[in-house]
Amino acid sequence: MADSAEFVFSDEQRELRAAVRRFAADQSDEQVVRRLMESDPGFDPKAWARLGGELGVLGLSVPEELGGVGGTLVDQAVAVEELGAALFCGPLFGTVMLAIPALVAAGDEQLLPALVEGTRTAAFAVGDRGGAFDPADVSVRATADGVLSGTVERVVDAAAADDLLVAATGPDGVGLYAVDAAAAATQARRTQLTTLDSTRRQATVALDGAVGRPVAGPDSAQRVITHALQVGAALLAAEQVGGAQHLLDLSVEYAKGRLQFGRPIGSFQAVKHTLADMLVEVEHARSAAYHAAWALGDGSDDPALAASIAQATASRAFAGVATDTIQVHGGIGFTWEYQAQLYYKRAVTDAALLGSAEQHRGRIARLVLDTASADGAPWVATGTE
Repeated sequence: MADSAEFVFSDEQRELRAAVRRFAADQSDEQVVRRLMESDPGFDPKAWARLGGELGVLGLSVPEELGGVGGTLVDQAVAVEELGAALFCGPLFGTVMLAIPALVAAGDEQLLPALVEGTRTAAFAVGDRGGAFDPADVSVRATADGVLSGTVERVVDAAAADDLLVAATGPDGVGLYAVDAAAAATQARRTQLTTLDSTRRQATVALDGAVGRPVAGPDSAQRVITHALQVGAALLAAEQVGGAQHLLDLSVEYAKGRLQFGRPIGSFQAVKHTLADMLVEVEHARSAAYHAAWALGDGSDDPALAASIAQATASRAFAGVATDTIQVHGGIGFTWEYQAQLYYKRAVTDAALLGSAEQHRGRIARLVLDTASADGAPWVATGTE
């Protein structure tokens, strides 16, 4: 079937995967991750700049006329998956998953080149409810001149971001504004939070008279923000797949080498079943994540439905595989010295960033079932036909 080509990676995408994997092995091994998670600003700016300027990874899905590579969202997902496998410390979530898609949707050329090159970073200071945007929830106010006041809680990557994209309610409705965080340091105060995952930092952003440049007005802001959240959900799912795949590989190797009663623990049926279930979870999540990336770029599927399926599947898979990895490793899996706990914390945190699996399953039910008619209800296999 022609549709099967959706999940066939091209030679260029396989080369991209290999290049990002080599970069991650050099710049994001376990020792580097542990060092950066205890450092300030929490990532290596030189490595981040290499991702943009040398590898071109940060702007893979940005059109060439806007300063990007001109690739697809699937290309971007391939790179994000490999960085997720390495638990890469960098503002991927704020910059690549949310801010860049929003700027592309808005057609804004001012910030994109520096973000794509990796010389600046951004954070998306826009509240969401389970990964969906509701203008009624916007907590920041804007004057007609773009002066912003209000607080946004738990903004990922905001503590060290050069630019903030902020949703604010102005006289004519909700708009999206760009704030130069360094220039408005006294009017855009950022308080770093203590969170479960030290590799992905969050901060509270308090705006008190900061001047924002309009990126999207009331006529387009909801479309731009919704698009960014949907792309973010798909790319976050790809990152979760990368982390889950790494843990599966780790568990398989451990099960081969760990001896108990004179034989590898991987030979025991209970361990075999656990590893097989982990594999199914990872492959299921991978299919959902790449379908979402493909559908969002191709426009051939409902973006809200595809993004929610990806998040519902990948969040559960990553968290479940992380838990099973600790179980397969036994006592060592619980220790600070072993890497499993780092991935477990990332899995639990990621599962809450753009809506939990339960919230996305509820949205899927509303999208698929609540709008279905008796004549157009989704087909359900009965096992007899």
